[in-house]
Formats: sequence, C-alpha cells, structure tokens
Amino acid sequence: MAKRKSAPLTAQFKGIALVVLATVFWSSSGIFISFIMEESDLSAVGLAFWRDLTTFLVLLLGISVTNPKRLRVKKCDLPWLAAMGAISIGIFHILWNNAVVMIGASLATVIQCNAPIFVTVMAYFVFKETITSHKLAAIALAVVGTILVSGLVGNGGEWKIIPVGVLIALGSAVMYGTFSLFGKKISSNYSPWTILLYVFGFGTIALFLYQLGTLDPWPSSPAIIPWFAGLVLISTIAGFASYTAGLQKLPASAASITAMTEILFASVMAYIFLGERLDVWQILGAILIISGVAIVSLDKNKVNHNA
Repeated sequence: MAKRKSAPLTAQFKGIALVVLATVFWSSSGIFISFIMEESDLSAVGLAFWRDLTTFLVLLLGISVTNPKRLRVKKCDLPWLAAMGAISIGIFHILWNNAVVMIGASLATVIQCNAPIFVTVMAYFVFKETITSHKLAAIALAVVGTILVSGLVGNGGEWKIIPVGVLIALGSAVMYGTFSLFGKKISSNYSPWTILLYVFGFGTIALFLYQLGTLDPWPSSPAIIPWFAGLVLISTIAGFASYTAGLQKLPASAASITAMTEILFASVMAYIFLGERLDVWQILGAILIISGVAIVSLDKNKVNHNA
C-alpha cells in the first residue's frame, strides 16, 4: 500500500523539479535578450519571430537525425498543436511585447502573474482539476511575491496605467496560461520534442502573419550570435522541453503556479549579470514565491488522473 501511495507523489515531485528547472532556463532569456537588443536593430516582435523560427529549424534538424518517427502526429491532434503554437506562443508574444511597450515591464509582469489564476479556473472546467485550499494559498503567495520581486514596492516607481495596455497585459496572461492547458491535453501523447517542433512552427507562422511579411533582418552580427544561440538552445528549447515534460506529471494548475519561480530566478540573474537592484522587498517576495511552490508540492490531495 505504501508503494502505491508514494508513486503519485514521486511523480508529482519529479514534475515540480522539471518545471522549476524549466524556469531556471527561461529566466536566462532576459540576459540573452538584453545583450541582443543592445547589439542589434531588431524589434521585440522581430526577435521573437527569428527566435521561434530558429527554434523550429533546430528541432526539425535534430528530430530528423535522431528519431524521424517523432515527426509524425495524428491529424486529430493538429488543431490542438496549431492552437497551442498560434495562441500560446505567437499571440502571446505579440500581446506581451505590446503590453511592455504601453505600460512598462514591471506592471506587465505583475499582471502576468495572474496567469495561474486563469489556468486554475480553466483547468477546473476543462480537466475537472480540483481547486484546493493549497492551490489558492499558493496562488496568493506567488502573486504577492511576484509584485514584491518586480520592484514596484519600495522603489518609489509609478505605475503607467493605460486601460488598453492593462487589457492587453491581461490578454497576454490568459494566452500564456493556455500553454499549460493545451500542453496538458497532448503531453501524454507525444515526446516533448515533437510537441515543441509543431508549436514553434505554428508560432512562427502567427508572428510572420502579424508582421505582414515585413521582417527584421536576420540577427547575423557576429557579436550577438553566441547570445542568440543561448536564447534558442537554453532559454527556449531546454526551457520549454523541461516544462512540457513536467506537464506529463502534474496538473496544469500546479505546473502554472510552480512556473512563477521564473520571476525569482530572473531577478537573481539580472542582479548577478546585469547589475540590477535586489532589495529586501524583493528578497521577501522570493521567499513568498518559494513558499507557494512548497505548498503546491506538499499538496496531498489526489493527483489528477490526467497528470
């Protein structure tokens, strides 16, 4: 009996570890993007397009060489993969970039932290995932922690409140949350590599259409190639592969809450590599985020059958 009870919890802990690892990889993107934008004339959307296209091509080459069978998917799953790519990657990048421009990165980040709330509610209706007191407490801690880590408290900064910008930021939070929902739907059917191949392929198409075919030049400057390679291989491929693998072992809501550790790691990396501030409020916020993840990992309610 003990072994039967421990198996789901072991899978849950592995899922938590994979999602946290994904956020470590994701958090490096700010470092890479900062150096790329400093050394190039790329726009935010232009960089997102070349990032997604390069990711797709690297995955296509890698899968074709190592295991061509993973290129095949069922026709019935193509709509899910297309929606995941166009919405969770393409439209998300478009809304996020516009939100940052309109209301600033700090406020956009705070609004982004509502994503786990949307995921938890949507997962309740879509996958019948239970909304437990543990999840609600974890969301509350993570949201407050994200606000503190963002630097809005104790910095004397003013929020740039533009109603349209706030709505766009909320839209980006919903789009961001759909990655967990779509990913949960198909994560058990395919390798994470297969899912990412199609997702970034469809995401590239969405970004191409948004730019109406008028693309920024390919980031070919020798100075940014190492940073661009890190953005693609570490922040994107390694990050999303780890997260998708984690979704195979976790409910979508738990994965989304755990993914908020990205804010924590991003702040630490920005402090180390970019010399950005890290004050007592941000440290307190980090503790709250970690506490939220700990609560999720210790939730002993029945693990969702889809997890």
